[in-house]
Amino acid sequence: MKKSRFSEEQIIGILKEQQAGLPVAESCRRHGISDATFYTWRSRFGGMEVFDARRLKALDEENRKLKKLLAEAMLDVATLREALGKNF
Repeated sequence: MKKSRFSEEQIIGILKEQQAGLPVAESCRRHGISDATFYTWRSRFGGMEVFDARRLKALDEENRKLKKLLAEAMLDVATLREALGKNF
C-alpha cells in the first residue's frame, strides 16, 4: 500500500478547515490534493479526532498481526494434516 504524504493528524486538520467554512475546492487547492482524495479522507476520517485516528491505526496494525498469526497457524495445521495423512 502506498504511503500517504499526509499523516492522520494533517488529514484531520484539513477536514476541520473545511468544516469551519472553507470551500472544498479551496481546501483541495491549498493542500495540493484532488477532490476525490478529499472525499475519500472524509469518508474514512470524518468526525474523528486525532486520538481516534491514532487508535484506529493501532487497531489496524494489531489486526494485521493477528491475521498473519492466523494464516501461519492454518498453514502449520494443513502441513501437519498432510504429513499425518501420508503415514497412515
